[in-house]
Amino acid sequence: MSIKGVFFDVGETLVDETRQWGEWAHFLGVTRLAFFGALGAVIERQEHHRKVFEYFGVSFRSALLQREKTGWKGGLEVGDFYPDALPCLQGLKAAGYLVGISGNQPERNEATLRAMGLPIDFLASSTSWGVEKPDPRFFKHMVQETGLEPEQIAYVGDRIDNDVLPALKAGMKAVFIRRGPWGYIHATWPEAGRATLRIESLEELAGQLKAL
Repeated sequence: MSIKGVFFDVGETLVDETRQWGEWAHFLGVTRLAFFGALGAVIERQEHHRKVFEYFGVSFRSALLQREKTGWKGGLEVGDFYPDALPCLQGLKAAGYLVGISGNQPERNEATLRAMGLPIDFLASSTSWGVEKPDPRFFKHMVQETGLEPEQIAYVGDRIDNDVLPALKAGMKAVFIRRGPWGYIHATWPEAGRATLRIESLEELAGQLKAL
């Protein structure tokens, strides 16, 4: 059965999170090197990314509340997108695929993405769906949104645990993109070999989907 719909994770799949994490390091008063080193340790230990804040003596919730008191609103910026992201979305849409974005994102990021007028058919997040990856219910929402069969959907993400394995379990095709901290570390996992497709750039995606 051919692929008719393509859904994308957000962080480190479409969006480079370097700026956002770097700003958190500055807010916490630590060097970017220290912060990114701690983030690497969290990834290696397969802990939730919010655990990184505890390395610096504060919970994520506490740090978030403190930062919001300064007037910080957060959110994504157009400049955060990887250079290959928007052309990929546009190309897939023009080729006739149903294109969607769905990741573990806060409400403010989903609102920002909606305001950008991206060339997509569907947009949702863990916040609007009330469930986070890798919960199977997250992937069931994609099926319900599109009306497609699971095997007609390809899910693209940079994580084996949150993206590839649960997408496969849901009956979808799983595309693993090796970039960002999770992507490079997870590429060494034996489970990475289970991905339907492995890519280094979104420029490769359309051709590989067509080959399927």
